[in-house]
Amino acid sequence: MATSNSGDLWVRRYHPAPQAPVRLLCLPHAGGSASYFHPVSQRLTPHVETLAVQYPGRQDRRHEPCLETVRELADRIVEVIGPWQDKPLALFGHSLGASVAFEVALRMEARGNLPAALIASGRRAPSALRDERVHLRDDDGLLEEISLDGTQSQLLEDDEIKRMVMPSIRADYKAAETYRYEPGPPLSTPVYALTGDADPKATTDEVRAWADHTTGPFEMTVYPGGHFYLNAHSTAVTDKIAAWLAPATAAGR
Repeated sequence: MATSNSGDLWVRRYHPAPQAPVRLLCLPHAGGSASYFHPVSQRLTPHVETLAVQYPGRQDRRHEPCLETVRELADRIVEVIGPWQDKPLALFGHSLGASVAFEVALRMEARGNLPAALIASGRRAPSALRDERVHLRDDDGLLEEISLDGTQSQLLEDDEIKRMVMPSIRADYKAAETYRYEPGPPLSTPVYALTGDADPKATTDEVRAWADHTTGPFEMTVYPGGHFYLNAHSTAVTDKIAAWLAPATAAGR
């Protein structure tokens, strides 16, 4: 694994591919970490160099304060990805990560750096608002939600592990649930959406509304499954990502 420099804790590069003509920056879901995208990196290399963001407050960053808003996460991320923008850079986010990726894309465009693509997975469009308050529940209530999400909540049955990870999970849920889209000009970036047909957190209509957030191309792909549909369709998902990045790959060459 490599990072952009020894002091950069934000960006992880598991499979360096310096000859790749395009890069993909992956942003995790609530409670997730950069390592979730290790298999994605492995499958896309060497044609796409995959980078994964590590939010503060988890794994090797567990002693750092968690960030509790999407915009603060986006502000911090856009400040550290400059060295990776010497070639086309696409954004891929799952769930919370999709909202963060959208805000990163807005900031990149404002700086004159058009992302190669924004790929939003398992997340309704920014304008599709729901009133969600899971982050206000006690630990048992939050664990119940995590179980419904299909994540490995059994890992949190260990009290020591639970004490270590619950603060970051709660902070992530707070960021996701308190995020409010501020209407403004749409992106010019191509936007692609991925979702499961039985995702309780995002209906297909809510996901299709991502089309309203770009003047560029839009495409949506629906897979069988729930919020973590991509775990069961990993090969198909990475093949789809590679196809969407093909224009940027050709331009990068």
